[in-house]
Amino acid sequence: MVQPKVRNIVFDVGNVIVRWEPLEIIRLTFVESEDHEQLAKAIFQSQMWVNLNKGLISETEAKTQYQLTLGLSEWECEQLFYYVKQTQRLIVGSIELIQHIKSAGYNVYALTDNVHEIVTYLKSTYSFWPLFDGAIVSADVGMLKPQPEIYHSLLNKFELIASETVFIDDMLYNVEGAKSVGMHAIQFEDIDQCEKDLISLGLNI
Repeated sequence: MVQPKVRNIVFDVGNVIVRWEPLEIIRLTFVESEDHEQLAKAIFQSQMWVNLNKGLISETEAKTQYQLTLGLSEWECEQLFYYVKQTQRLIVGSIELIQHIKSAGYNVYALTDNVHEIVTYLKSTYSFWPLFDGAIVSADVGMLKPQPEIYHSLLNKFELIASETVFIDDMLYNVEGAKSVGMHAIQFEDIDQCEKDLISLGLNI
């Protein structure tokens, strides 16, 4: 049976296009702390962070909740969200890969678990967002990967056929989530590996 031709490439954002480094954020914010890993877990694996990513609360509301639940100071919360944004540096070659894929005639989309305020920062700081033919942001749809519904949201909104679509994400469980709805999927390690895996799926890039 002939495999359908791939027409659509879907990128995660964190650790595929820009760095997402919770431990670095915590080390920069809480310089004198001796337990950065525990703090990172308490902040970034908390229900508050889930609610932020689902768009249920704003950054301002999250700061207040972190003060109340974790005893953080107002200044610590300001520092925390400053470094959340400032540490999201471009992965070298990521924009060039997207541009290369688009110039070869493929459609390019984003599917990201992300916060409204972070997306606003990324759009104002970097040039890659307008390269997307469309994007699904978790905070806009109230769902997170690897829920099947968020992949279906992407496919339905942009009228994509799953078997013609490749999803790229650094997390294995998100890759498996995409495969479970019929998409091709690549676990991102670095730009060279990602490009080779795309070529192995038949992309002419």
